[in-house]
Amino acid sequence: MPRTCLIVDFGGVLTTSFDDAVRGFEVREGLPEGAVEKTWYRDPAMVELTHDLERGRATQYAWNRRLGRALGIDGTDLLGRIFADTRLDESMTSVVAQVRAAGLRAGLLSNSMGLAPWNMYRGFDIHASFDAVLLSAQHGMRKPEPAMYELILKMLEVPGDACVFVDDNAENLPPAEALGMATVLHRSVEHSSTRLEQLLGVVVPGIPQKEN
Repeated sequence: MPRTCLIVDFGGVLTTSFDDAVRGFEVREGLPEGAVEKTWYRDPAMVELTHDLERGRATQYAWNRRLGRALGIDGTDLLGRIFADTRLDESMTSVVAQVRAAGLRAGLLSNSMGLAPWNMYRGFDIHASFDAVLLSAQHGMRKPEPAMYELILKMLEVPGDACVFVDDNAENLPPAEALGMATVLHRSVEHSSTRLEQLLGVVVPGIPQKEN
C-alpha cells in the first residue's frame, strides 16, 4: 500500500546544494579548495561545536568566531556568508505542496544551526508548509539521534511504516529505517520525485509524464 506521510530535511533537500555554496564561498574568500571542509568537518573541536549549535547549546556567534579564527578570516556572519549562494529549490518545495494537496501529511525534520544572524529558513514559511516542524535546536537534539525521528512521528500522529523520509545525508537514514520508514537519499529533484511517486502513489512535479 502507498505510504501516507512525507518527512523531509531542509538544507540540501529543499534548498540548492550546500556543497556548491561552500565552493563558491572559498573562491570569494580566496581560500584553497577544501579549506572549509578540512577546518569544519575534520577538526574534532569544530565538529563538537557544530553539534552543540545544532542542539541549541551554542550560538552562531561563537561558532562564527571559532571557524573564522581557524580559517584566518573575518568571522562576522560567517555561516551566512558560507551559504550565501543557497536558494530554495522550488521544484522540491512544489513536491511537498503537491503531496499535501493530495491529502497526505508532511513534516520537516531539520538539524538547524540557530536562527541569528543567519536564518536558514528565512523566506520560506515552514510552519504553513508542513503539518509538523521539528528544528533540532528547539528540542536539544540532532539527527541522527533516534529521539528526533520518534518525536516527529508523534507530532505527525503517524506510525513509521506510513512515512517516507528524504535526506541528503546518508548517515541520517538508518534511524528512520529502524522505525519502519522508507528512505530516499536526495541527490536530485528527478530522482527524489520518481521515488516519492512510487512510494506515495502521488503524481508529483519534476517528472515528465508519459503521453497516452
